[in-house]
Amino acid sequence: MHTLNINPIKLIRGLSLSMELVVDGINTHHWRVASICQYIAGTMGLPLPEKQLLLMAALLHDIGAASNFDERRRLLKPEPYIAPNLEDFAHSEDGWRILKACAAFHHLAEAVRHHHDHWAGGNLSGAVGETIPLASRIIHLADNLEIRMGRQKPVVKQRDEMIRFFKDRSGRNFDPAVVEAFIQSAQIDSFWLDLGNPSYADLFFQEMESWGLASYQAQAMLNIAEVFAIIIDRTSAFTANHSRSVSKVATLLAVQCGFCESELQVIETAGLLHDLGKLTIPNAVLEKPGPLTPEEMLIMRQHTYYTYRIMHQVGGMETAAEWAAFHHETLDGYGYPFRLEGRMLSLGSRIMAVADIFVALAEKRPYRARMERSGVEKIMRDMTARNKIDARLVQMLFDIYPQADEIILSAAHERAWPDSRFDQ
Repeated sequence: MHTLNINPIKLIRGLSLSMELVVDGINTHHWRVASICQYIAGTMGLPLPEKQLLLMAALLHDIGAASNFDERRRLLKPEPYIAPNLEDFAHSEDGWRILKACAAFHHLAEAVRHHHDHWAGGNLSGAVGETIPLASRIIHLADNLEIRMGRQKPVVKQRDEMIRFFKDRSGRNFDPAVVEAFIQSAQIDSFWLDLGNPSYADLFFQEMESWGLASYQAQAMLNIAEVFAIIIDRTSAFTANHSRSVSKVATLLAVQCGFCESELQVIETAGLLHDLGKLTIPNAVLEKPGPLTPEEMLIMRQHTYYTYRIMHQVGGMETAAEWAAFHHETLDGYGYPFRLEGRMLSLGSRIMAVADIFVALAEKRPYRARMERSGVEKIMRDMTARNKIDARLVQMLFDIYPQADEIILSAAHERAWPDSRFDQ
């Protein structure tokens, strides 16, 4: 089987970044939680495999809220963390369902499921004390600490306040052993200075990459991409199966173009992740049933840029990043986000553009019925006449229209999420 030389830490960092990026900048929540976790794990003397699991789970701990922009922003506020309504943390259960369905990430599922559990019990999961996984207990403290630290006050000056906060709640909200490890770690100035130094993130991840985890095989990457496609498509009721349909139509066209097996794996992965950047867009914009305002359109257009930046930073995914992110570039050079001309657009990128347009037109949306062949073909032929998309690929698509249309019809009968893959 084709092997991708993708370091798992780089990949998970990229996926974590997709939950940090927002239209008005970047949060640093997940990597700062991961940094805190690693200090505590070192103080507790955890072996390397447990530190690796802890790092990955910390970087993905809010994956269950990834589809809901407002929920992710709410989770960055400290108010509900100590006396929560249990439903406030339903995203932990969602995260568990998502991760346990992914062969590459299933070992992280339990740590994510319990990361809001209180030591003394009363949790949505029913766990209490040492029945809560140790990784979850560490993430729980780190998550609370990161959220409570003021951004306007030097981090070192917050040491005593934070130590008092967690000592007061040791044995109730937090594992006493984890609290003690935190207090020991908190005596180290670099513990705080690292958290207050945004440039430390790159060095942090470089150190983690040296752990030498095995590269992912192509099938594992597709499994991961499939999971994230489901998350992406949950961002809007309009797009329940959009990413998976685009991936299948793009792969169908790539077969017609003679792509080899490894290229087909790349195009399938790119199709699944082509809208990854939509995780940075507010749901109010994504869900708007009517025309977008000029400002909202500018926000919406950012998603392709973020798809590219997130995927491109993962070594080994450069080609997939281009094929995925250039699906709104046009041959006449007036597309976005980079305004690339036709000569700069590879066949994979052209295929993705045609597949995305076809699926968007042919699938049913809550505000309109699905468009029949005549309407789809009229719009796409007009786009070729205006030098927007590749005429040869459009002709190829309508030569095999029944196969492409069957993809759309089959997707209409699939459950978007949760489904049987997440209910096991």
